[in-house]
Parts: sequence; C-alpha cells; structure tokens
Amino acid sequence: MSAIKVFITGASSGIGQALATEYANKGAILGLVSRRRDILLSQKKNLNTEVAIYIADVRDNETLRDIAQNFVELYGPPDIVISSAGVSSGTLTEIESDMDTFKAILEINLIGMMNTFQPFILPMKSIKHGSLVGISSIAGVRGLPGAGAYSASKAAVTNYLESLRIELKEYNLTVVTISPGYIKTPMTRLNKFPMPFLMKPDVAAKKFVKAINQRKKFIIFPWQMRFIVILMRLAPACIWDLIMKNAPRKSKSYWDWL
Repeated sequence: MSAIKVFITGASSGIGQALATEYANKGAILGLVSRRRDILLSQKKNLNTEVAIYIADVRDNETLRDIAQNFVELYGPPDIVISSAGVSSGTLTEIESDMDTFKAILEINLIGMMNTFQPFILPMKSIKHGSLVGISSIAGVRGLPGAGAYSASKAAVTNYLESLRIELKEYNLTVVTISPGYIKTPMTRLNKFPMPFLMKPDVAAKKFVKAINQRKKFIIFPWQMRFIVILMRLAPACIWDLIMKNAPRKSKSYWDWL
C-alpha cells in the first residue's frame, strides 16, 4: 500500500506542526509550508518520513500555485490538503492602526485558505479522490468583542468551506471543517483569560486525523465544546450582548505577519 500524500500550511507551529508530526508517524509523504525556513528544515530533519518543505506566505497566491505544481509533479495529487495557517489578535475598529491587523487576519485566515486549496482542486478532481481540510474555530459562531477580525475570519471560513463541500461533492472530493475550541499554541498563550477544555496540540492532532479519515463534514473539538456552541447559537442577541458585555478581550499580538 502506497503512502498517503499530505500537504499542510502553517506547518511550523501549533496545530499544523502537530498534524505534520502525526502524519509523519503514520508514514505519510508530507508537503509542509511556512514562512519560517529554519523551523521547517529542523522538522524535515526530525520527521522520519519523506518531506518536501516550501517557504511561503499563504497570502502569495502565485507562489502557492508554483508550490502546488511542484508537489503534484513530484508525488501526484495529494490525498489530503490541510489549510492550517492562521493568525489571531485583539482588534478594535475605532483604532486606525488596527486596520492593517484586520486586513492581515482576514487575508491570512480566509484568502490564504482559498490560495491553498485552489491549485490542488483540478488535479484532485481529475482523479476524483482527496480531502480538503480547513481549520476554523468556535470563535466564528458568534461575534466576540475585541476580536472582530478573528471572529469574522472564522465565520467566513466556516461558510466558505460549506460552499466548497457542496461544490465538490459530485467529484468525490471531501471537504472537512474542523472547528476547535482552545488549543495550547503560541497564539493562545497570549490569552489572559480562562480557556476551558484547553487541549494539547498532539492530542488535538490525533482527533483531527481521525475525523479526516472518517471524512466528517463538520466537527467541533473537544466534545464538551459542542454544548457550548449550541448555547451560543441559541442565545438571543439581547442575552448574548449581556453575556459578552464584560467578557475578557483578546490580547493584541505583535507577530511579524503585518
């Protein structure tokens, strides 16, 4: 049986890195994308499998097209494409300097996912096989004060993935939406508020891989968060406003992606 081929963006940290490790342990051929060359080189050295590394920003659609073409030429169409690249930061609309942050979050989290999937869809359609996996978040269920950009990006991601799932169903392609709660990553480390049911990345990755293998359409992790999501969806606007009035706000992040 030949090794499965898995292509992952955001592979140098957090969920993407954990997924790369999990699939490497299963003997998959990996295509890993990140802006951080040093970390990818270290991963390639440490992962006991065949790894192709690519240095790119997911906002750069031309580079991602070239990368996808190279991966397909080397290995053929991937079995699984995972769009895991994502960023988060506290944002307020009235602050002029936050506008660049709004733009970056939306471009990386949403447009970056589209840029990742687009060049693989035709090769995967040609063989009528494969899964496209997008990492969303329960933060996309309702608007969160102080996190307008992140909440909006994840709400858009969830709806985009649903549209894509319906479009590609007739070609036997699966689209999996993974909507996790809190996972221990460099981004959540900055949160200055309690994070219920916080998951370790390696534990989350095992659950994600299982859901992908089962070709789930939409999954929320951990299971306890499913009840919270139901309550979030059912709460009338007046109740939601009261709950969120004094909710802790997401901290500003000062990454190098602006």
